[in-house]
This record gives sequence, structure tokens and C-alpha cells, in this order.
Amino acid sequence: MSEQVLPSHVMTEIDSPIRESRLTAVDELSRLAFGADLAMAAAARRELQRLTDDDSRSVASAAARALERTAIRLNPDSLDFGQIAPGTPRLVADVLVEGPPLAVAAATVTVSGPGLRAMLTGRQLRVVWLPRTDWLDGSVTVRGPAGWADVRVTGQVTEAAPVPRSVAEAYESTTSGVRGLRMTVLPPTPPPRSRRRLGATALVGGLTALVLLGGAGVAVAFTMNRPPSAPAAVQGIGPTPAPSTFKGQALTTPGPAQVPLANRIRSVDKPTIAATVRVGAEPEGVVVSPDGSTVYIANQSSHVLSVMDAQTRQVSSIQLRNTPRFVAVSRDGKLVFVSMYEDLLDGSGVAVVDTASRKVLRNLDTGVQPYALSVGPDGRLWVPIHSKGNIEVYDATGTRRDAKITVVANPHAVGFSGDLMRAFTPNHESNVVSVIDMRADKVLKTIPVSKAPHSLAVSPDGRRVIVAGYEANATNLIDALTLKRGDPVKVGTEPQSVAFAADGEHAYVVNEGDNTVSVLNGRTGKVTSTVKVGRSPRTVGVSPDGRFAYVSNGDDNTVSVLKVGA
Repeated sequence: MSEQVLPSHVMTEIDSPIRESRLTAVDELSRLAFGADLAMAAAARRELQRLTDDDSRSVASAAARALERTAIRLNPDSLDFGQIAPGTPRLVADVLVEGPPLAVAAATVTVSGPGLRAMLTGRQLRVVWLPRTDWLDGSVTVRGPAGWADVRVTGQVTEAAPVPRSVAEAYESTTSGVRGLRMTVLPPTPPPRSRRRLGATALVGGLTALVLLGGAGVAVAFTMNRPPSAPAAVQGIGPTPAPSTFKGQALTTPGPAQVPLANRIRSVDKPTIAATVRVGAEPEGVVVSPDGSTVYIANQSSHVLSVMDAQTRQVSSIQLRNTPRFVAVSRDGKLVFVSMYEDLLDGSGVAVVDTASRKVLRNLDTGVQPYALSVGPDGRLWVPIHSKGNIEVYDATGTRRDAKITVVANPHAVGFSGDLMRAFTPNHESNVVSVIDMRADKVLKTIPVSKAPHSLAVSPDGRRVIVAGYEANATNLIDALTLKRGDPVKVGTEPQSVAFAADGEHAYVVNEGDNTVSVLNGRTGKVTSTVKVGRSPRTVGVSPDGRFAYVSNGDDNTVSVLKVGA
């Protein structure tokens, strides 16, 4: 397998009897293992593993170090929820998955510990604790082609930390406009023994301020393992107090501060146009690969799926059986799913495309008029069938239908809150959003929204849903937990599509009728700015790292590349 994937000069260096040539091969394999070509990266790691048994000690050691550098890492590698009060409903923390693109390709997540849940979205590992026992000492493990890593998760339920009445009431009365939660920055606890050499420790809680309210975010302090020098100050609040030792009692430290969830690109209030790229005829659906390297565009006045290299912005084409409408990508980035139908609604189906060979593997026969399909947190493919009032759910490979969920008329799209195990779909002709229990594949509730909901998006933390009302020129913000809906917010003309920024602080609404994108505050739903794009914009996709958003312009045959993060 490696011989078929790796460059021939690298294989020559690997098999060379000269030690220096094999050392050169190790450096080259390390570079390839960090690349976006997942097949080549996996082959490079296999060869590095083989070279750890090399007769030369220096070659074997260099290969072992290269494997370590190109392995998956979790930052932090331990989470301590601290002491919490009985009755605390849930606590949430995020862990960053580090390493090459291979680190998150086809990765699986396993958990061990009572009440512990976890979900991997891109490079964000969300850890949820639903306290069920007095103690938690568990772990979450991520495994994939780049090895494995785990994060130890601890916490304690104690009567010493009662939940204030105001906090308990706030949990019951959360609305869609809840502000981001604040917490006190606590000093690091001594790190537990880790199974990885590189990592960090996050101390999450000890205070009732860490109770996750419905629709609110949690600010988690990430403290890197360092020598016991003075802690770094948090920008805007002055020096951090001197370190204290966590002894199992509630800590009190002055000056609560809001700290970023992780060191990541921040979305901006007013994006700018970075480029305009010509694609196929009348582009509609857009999606970005999980590693951010490729953009896929469905062109609905042709039988072509455009494939854009996100770095060079060069475009190639894949021929399809029927007219493509919308597009989704599997969680490991290996498959692309394209909904198809003709103007007379014949030819309805989903093309399953292999991203490595860029060939159609098979065509699924679906109900009439499959619309804006999505891949769920469990990897399954959800296909809203516009003309039949149902959603067809397929297995992760797109080979077998697992379920058919009946909803009200004209489902247009699907979004997911993974930790709540809820799916949301806007129903265009019925002016409602259907809320689906993903455990049972049944509708829980319908929520009335502004007229002709065409699209919706769920925030990265799974707590907020923004719905675009096409004929109302407005959006609605819904709390994903309480299912309460906020008042309509006026945007541009004929809002067609919506997506959240990677950090959840903004959302982008594509307005087909006035050739603009409305930028919303991701927590309040209010408009912060408006950006002009091409003619008849249709859909928006956001890169996982939060740097760029891609807007298809149907009448221009182009994609506007917006710089949305800094």
C-alpha cells in the first residue's frame, strides 16, 4: 500500500543501505504525515512505524520522534469540573484536537465514566458531564489513523456548593437571548499522570457559575503545563491572583473574568471579500471539507460538482448523473453526498462521491426532490425530501436507509445539536421548525417561525438555532434546550441560507433578493453588518478553522470568498 502512495524517491531513500539517506527519508515522511493528502499521510506514518525497528539506532530514534510529532494530541489532556452542587444539570467543556489533518480523519470517540458524554466536531471535542454519582473519575479517548490520546475527566458532587436560587431559576427561565456565562479564573491543579508527554490541564468549575444554562456558552480557562511561575494575566482584567492550591473545598478568587474557550481564530463583525472564484453554471449548495482544504459546489444549471482547492482556489469538475442541488461531506472527509433532481422532479437521488478518486461510487434513489442534506454527529446522512414531507436517514456510507421520519410539509434542511441529540428542520410551506429526537428518530415538537423558513443553522455549542424566513425577510433565534423562540430580526431581502461562524460568535445570512450577506451577532441574533456579494447568492459554507466563508452566486457563476476570521 505505501509503495503505491508514497513518491518513488522517498521509497528509494527508505530502502537505501546508507543511514543518512534513511534519515532524510524520515524527515520527508514526517512532512508528508502532516499533509492534507490523507492517504499519503497514513502511508507515511506506516513507514515511520516500520523504521522504528531500523538497524540504525539513530534512524529508529528519529522515526519514533517523527511519529510522536505527527500523532494526535488533546489540549488539555485532563479536565477537572471541581466541586459542584447536587442537582447541577450538566457541565460542558471543550478540548482541542491537535496534530495533522490525519488526526481527525475517521477518528472515533469512546467514553468511560458515569454520566460522561463526548462528541467530536472537526477539531473540537465536546465533553459533557451529567452528574449521576458523587464522584467522577473517567476518561474520553479519541482514536484514529494518527494514533490515540485521551483526556482524564474528574469532578465531585458536594453539599458544600449549593446552587443559588437565582442560578436555579435562571436555568428554568432561559430564553434565546441569554448572554455568555462568566466564570472565575482558577489556578491550575497539579496535573495527574498522563499517557501523553505533551498536554495541558483545564480546571473547570468549583463554582456554581459553571452550570451551563440553556442556550448559554461556558468560558473555560485552559492553563498550559508550565513551571510554577506567575500566571499570565488575562487581557483586560489586570494580573491574575497568585496561585492557590485546590484542596477539595470551594475556592474564592476575586475578579471574575470571561476567558476564551480556546486559542482559535475569532470571527469579525464585518467580513471582507478576499476573492471571487468562477465555478460552474448557477452554483447553489456549498460545503467545506473537515480539514478545510477543499470546497465542494453544486452547480444546478449543469450536471457538474465543482471542486475548489481552498489554498490555490483552482477549480476542477466531477460529472454527475443528474442536476446537483445541495452538497454535504462525511465526517472523515472521504465521501461527498450530492442531492440531485431535475426541474420536472425526475432523476431524484443522491450521488455518493469518493473524494480521493473524485469518482461517483453510487447513486442512491431517494424520494422526490431531495433538498439540503446534512451529515449528523453520529455520521449518518439526513436527506430532507421536499415534495414528500419526510426525512430519509442513511448510514454513514450512504448505502442503507436506516429511517424515514415524517414531518410537516416541505422540509428544506437539517441541523443538529449533538449533546442534546436533537435535529432541527425548517418546513417551508408550514412555517414551522420540526424538532426531532435523534435517539428515537421521532418529532418532539414543532415551533412556529417567520414565513417560509428556507434554512437554519445550529451554533457550534449546540445551544442556539437561527432560522432564515425567506418571505419574511427575517430570522428567528431559538434556544435549542428550552425550544423558546425569539422575536423576528429583519435582515436582507429573501434570506435563503444561514451558517454559524466556527466560534459561534457570529452567523451569516445569505440574502438572495438584494445580493448581500447579513452578519449577525451569534448570541443575540442582531445584525452587526451587511456585506455585498455577487448576484443571486444562494448558500454559504464556513471553513472549520473559521478563516473563510464561501458564498455561491447563482447568477454570476461564481463563489465569493469572505474573510470572516482574524
